[in-house]
Amino acid sequence: MKPTLLILGATSDMAQACAQKYAAEGYDLQLAARDPEALAAEAQDLRLRHRVEVSTHTFDVLDTAGFAAFLEALHVLPDTVLCAVGFMGDQPASQANPEAAAVVMRSNYEGPALILGALAERMEARGHGTIIGISSVAGDRGRASNYVYGSAKAGFTAFLSGLRNRLAKKGVHVMTVKPGFVATRMTEGLPLNPRLTAQPAEVATAIWNAQKHHRNTLYVKPIWLAVMTVIRLLPEALFKRTSL
Repeated sequence: MKPTLLILGATSDMAQACAQKYAAEGYDLQLAARDPEALAAEAQDLRLRHRVEVSTHTFDVLDTAGFAAFLEALHVLPDTVLCAVGFMGDQPASQANPEAAAVVMRSNYEGPALILGALAERMEARGHGTIIGISSVAGDRGRASNYVYGSAKAGFTAFLSGLRNRLAKKGVHVMTVKPGFVATRMTEGLPLNPRLTAQPAEVATAIWNAQKHHRNTLYVKPIWLAVMTVIRLLPEALFKRTSL
């Protein structure tokens, strides 16, 4: 039997690149998103191109009450789950509107943590599995430009770290991915530094290779580890004078 990958938030550019990579490596796929009809063309392409089984599923990360039914509807518990759900939102809007801030926080932390926690329980009972969560370098230190989004990603990173620690001897591996800037539809038109920016296919290959080697934390562009180490180590008095 082929291994199975479940992708949560399967309509994003990074998720689609990961679907192509894992299908090319022989994985059957479960693609989950709010609008599964939007996945139909991609699913058919994956079937024809890679000769794998592909199913599509309705999944809304904000509908936490529906998580149990979503998991029960999967025809098989996946060997690997990739959570590619994310919503950057708008910092000024989040500052001014608690409801806008709540959507960012729930989309990037509460929902992803709860669904991966539920999957972790099932994988632990089975005795094997891999959980991959796409977090962000924005969670490495709160910065004025995006601290609502960053705080949610910081929470998600901490959740994945704790989950990894708990499951280390249970046959379930947990990996945290921090892509940095990625050239996607969401960032189109932004002045991104090429040295700090990855392509979706580059992210997918890095995730695949990191999973094979049981990496715990992956900075897709290694330069981001150096950049964020410097930012984390800045004394608070100096950090408050920056415009990060």
